[in-house]
Amino acid sequence: MKAEGDPCFWEVHHLKNIQAGIKENLLQFSLLVVINFFVGSMVGLERTILPIIGEEQFGIASTSAALSFIASFGFSKAATNFFAGNLADRIGRRQVLLFGWGIGLFVPLLIIFAQSWWVIILANVLLGINQGLTWSMTVNMKVDLAKGTERGLAVGLNEFAGYIGVASFAMISGYAASTYSLRPEPFYIGIGLVVIGFLLSLAVTDTTKHLTISGQSKPANSHLKGVFAKTTWKDRTLSSISFAGMATNLKDGVAWGLFPLFFASKGLTLAQIGVITAVYPAAWGIFQLFTGALSDRIGRKWFITAGMWLQGLSLWWILFADNYFLWLAGAISLGLGTAMVYPTLIASIGDAVPSSWRATATGVYRFWRDSGYAFGALIGGLLADQLNINWAIGFIALLPFAAGIIAALRMKETLKKAEKPVFK
Repeated sequence: MKAEGDPCFWEVHHLKNIQAGIKENLLQFSLLVVINFFVGSMVGLERTILPIIGEEQFGIASTSAALSFIASFGFSKAATNFFAGNLADRIGRRQVLLFGWGIGLFVPLLIIFAQSWWVIILANVLLGINQGLTWSMTVNMKVDLAKGTERGLAVGLNEFAGYIGVASFAMISGYAASTYSLRPEPFYIGIGLVVIGFLLSLAVTDTTKHLTISGQSKPANSHLKGVFAKTTWKDRTLSSISFAGMATNLKDGVAWGLFPLFFASKGLTLAQIGVITAVYPAAWGIFQLFTGALSDRIGRKWFITAGMWLQGLSLWWILFADNYFLWLAGAISLGLGTAMVYPTLIASIGDAVPSSWRATATGVYRFWRDSGYAFGALIGGLLADQLNINWAIGFIALLPFAAGIIAALRMKETLKKAEKPVFK
């Protein structure tokens, strides 16, 4: 038996006081929700106006060239995700979160002072690193804190906060640009977002010790190569999840880059474009309040399958609609389809892998998911240049459909019946 003077006694005593559950860790969990609002806000600042900045201020006529900032963002975020999870398993979540905010400060500064398009691309490389580190950590920390029956709810709340941030500042930046100018005023806001996010993150307690109550004395230094192989192709369920995530963000890369140009070609004003580009992530965020928790009750597989198909149908709706209100409806539907899969896919990873390499597997999944941004920008831009924007949107809609078919045929249900909460 350990004596009170033994340091190990106090460590064991402290670990006994660690509890899993959202309610049991409400203060820390709530703080992480607020932090991810500011994480998402950094992306929202660019969402409405950066494609238009490329055309109007830098004379970028080629659609594929104009979307190069999304490709740079997607590749850097994907690569960062690949290492962030494993790094967090080794040195702790909080340290990675703080470093991500430090990188983020350079993003608005570079955009404000950029005199050439390559500087904008560099800013988006840094934005991708910022998002890969900060967003990855907020979701991993919430999953650490939650019970197994709360993973969908935990991820749903995380993604809700992030995409409400995206939506809010997509609208705010559009308003600031229409009231003042495309630069620098909207990006002054970005400096404030970074400062607030960093200060809030200083108050976060690292969640690594919560893994001990999942049966692990400490996070294992998982073999990255082996986890990558399982998550990418060896495991039928994990590989189906990874492809669904990539198809989802490939679609979002096209929406991010082509929607402002598509709606501008239809004669909408900058303010109207700002509303549509904000409504889509707003719906995405709000519906995740319910979809993540619902997947905790009814299961993951068919929720993911249906959500992938709804995304494809919504893109075609937007393509063939012919007025502002129908486009708004399509944006809401697209947000719902995305909300059905986004928290559910990450919750499925949490269900399917042990806690010792969960962050690493989540990092590999997020690597493939966020590489979809880059592939979407590249494929969408090339199709728009060679054919037109309509053809690009229509073709990309096929990929979520394909991912839904793959999930239906290859994926196993990851939520065990014994884990499902009982309705009260």
